Amino acid sequence: MSDSVISPAAERRLFNQSMIGYLLKGRFRLYQGHKPLAQHQIPADFSGICVASMADAACDDQVIDYLKQLALQQVRLDFTYGALDNHGARFLQRLLDKGFKVMLRLIPSMEDASQMDQPEAQQRWADFVDAVLQRFGRHLESVEVGNTVNRRRWSGYRSLEQFMCAWRIAYDKLRAHGVTIAGPNVTDFEPPYNAGFLAVMRKAGVLPDIHTDNLFAERSIEPELFDHKVLGRRLAGLPKLNLIKKARLIGKLSAEYGVTLTYSTTAFWTLPRIARRLVDAESKQADYVTRYMVLSAASGGLQRAYWGPLVSQREGLVDDGTGRSASHELVTRYDCNDGSLADFRQRPAFFALAAFNQRVPGSLYLGQLSDNEHLQVHAFRRPDGELLQVVWTTNGNAALLSHLYSSDELSTATGHDLEGRALADLPDLIGESPLYLSWPEGTEVHPRQGQGVIPGLCVYGNRGEGQHYHVDDGQWRGLVFARDRAEADRLLAALHPEHLQGPSKAAMLRKARNVIWRVADPRQTGDWLVAKKPNRLRWNKQITDRLKPSKAARSWNGAYEIMRAGLGSPKPVAYFERSDRKDPLNNWYICEYAGEVPSVKEFFGCYARGETHCHGITREDFFNQLRTFLLRLHKVGVYFRDLTGGNILVHLDYPAQIHFSLIDTARARFYPHSAPLSARLSDLKRTCYKLDWDGRIAFMQGYLNAIGRDFNFFYRLPFHYFDWKMNAKRLLKGKSVRRVAQAPGKGV
Repeated sequence: MSDSVISPAAERRLFNQSMIGYLLKGRFRLYQGHKPLAQHQIPADFSGICVASMADAACDDQVIDYLKQLALQQVRLDFTYGALDNHGARFLQRLLDKGFKVMLRLIPSMEDASQMDQPEAQQRWADFVDAVLQRFGRHLESVEVGNTVNRRRWSGYRSLEQFMCAWRIAYDKLRAHGVTIAGPNVTDFEPPYNAGFLAVMRKAGVLPDIHTDNLFAERSIEPELFDHKVLGRRLAGLPKLNLIKKARLIGKLSAEYGVTLTYSTTAFWTLPRIARRLVDAESKQADYVTRYMVLSAASGGLQRAYWGPLVSQREGLVDDGTGRSASHELVTRYDCNDGSLADFRQRPAFFALAAFNQRVPGSLYLGQLSDNEHLQVHAFRRPDGELLQVVWTTNGNAALLSHLYSSDELSTATGHDLEGRALADLPDLIGESPLYLSWPEGTEVHPRQGQGVIPGLCVYGNRGEGQHYHVDDGQWRGLVFARDRAEADRLLAALHPEHLQGPSKAAMLRKARNVIWRVADPRQTGDWLVAKKPNRLRWNKQITDRLKPSKAARSWNGAYEIMRAGLGSPKPVAYFERSDRKDPLNNWYICEYAGEVPSVKEFFGCYARGETHCHGITREDFFNQLRTFLLRLHKVGVYFRDLTGGNILVHLDYPAQIHFSLIDTARARFYPHSAPLSARLSDLKRTCYKLDWDGRIAFMQGYLNAIGRDFNFFYRLPFHYFDWKMNAKRLLKGKSVRRVAQAPGKGV
């Protein structure tokens, strides 16, 4: 039995005092807490996974086969009322028979959780716990009690008293059976709740053996970043709450209350959350799995981290093939897989976790070997003596491998990608997908200090079908994207500024501020690429452009940011700039040729002239599809700054369906949040310039209605101003004023 009795009112006071005290006493403070502790042993059983089965008994075998592929023995299984009589008990027995270490999470029904202060609910809970322990107790590694207890809507517990009733009943029975007790399963990083629960449990003499928390990093977007949800983006650097510091703080809380083990029992990234900003959701999920697990192991704050769920449509390492999300939050209860076995599909993240499990658990963590916030280098000494270093950058960045390691060190290194595939040649760049580098036993390798990511450059790390090759011959520097080294050499031979064919009259596409022309594609006879270089710059731009990345690099960056968001832009092939950056006109950007396709300018011109169709598409259909594209553009944080109709290409897939792509991307800016309304209007006044006012009103009313606004007088002012500005430019150039038609009877 528990050692002491404490009234519900006293428990609530202690809980609230502990929560408030955690905040007011500054227990978020931990000197250098955002950096991992060096020279600590990572448990061999550090990694775990949340599993479930289904009515089809063949699913048991399939999941066990997945576990073998993942090289995992530690699993967590959810058990609720009825599990003893369905597939849950059958699967649990199979796991135990196969020798897996099972953490069994016992969960009351939602109804009983909300009535746990009533004798009837308490009796049903006690009977359930007792029946489970009688049948399986002595074979379990541990039992977890609690399921997202800081989320009333998910767990069912409406009060601290109700949860503590369930906890005490389970605690007494688990102690009687000699079973290790884990809990309380606070979800996300909300340590005041952990402090409150642990304080009440200590006072009542019912502390767990294992302190559990679902340590998500999803809300920070990337696991390395400081959590902006606590104090906002501008102040996120003050508490420095990245994943490492969060793990260390949760581990520190455990120690303060006398609990020796700290587990994170669930973590994942949902694919829809990733897809809000990035198109390659499954590839990015794989990146995040590796990055999360490496950082969790390096932190020293956790003794185990479970990933999960194993199988699900929205967040699983294995897609269940249903095409729909689970009917409830799986972080709260994951006790059954949906779908059919024939439709199960392993995602890249599955193989990423397998590669981590085969390399990191059981190693000695040597330390973090980079002091740059965007470059991660973590070193491990494996049990066989092999030196392992895991390197990556934050999203959209890249670092040069040759700047980090000497040529001798690289010549003796073996490389594997994040899925564990051996690399025939080491890449030129370190990117957002982690790279495993290993050296034989006895080797000491220390990356050069002071190195970071390439400044002012965006690299699309998840772009498939090739890799990036770095160019720096002392005169010129840049990047080339190619399938392999041989193709990169062909591209360099044809596109290097010393060899690039200049613009002929037949190849010229545009000559104004920039000169743009077609060049032959050396990869495929008969295909074309497009080359672009600055043609002239105003005197002030010649000064200010030296303080920014070159125009070629900005075009490359803009195209890649657009592509990463899944919005479409001609694919970058190469960019070059002078190594000394003294001449702002001496830089080249080369991309794939989009072909002879119309632009939004042509469509808007047709509709402004009163034509009902353009390329077979009605104004209403075109407006709807373009509006969807532009809403997505701004939602992912793009402020294009030159969103004229001519810079939006229209690709006619078939008459009723079109898609868009963007060109002239050098001016674009990118926010970590949705573009503000002022930026949206600045973009849209340029897009709508060729439309008559009737068309502008129809298009803009639909756009603004989608974000809860109306195209009122104040939102029309930027459009009037832009008309005036463009007419002033026309007059200065000796051209006639362009008059925009106004719809009859409609004010503007």
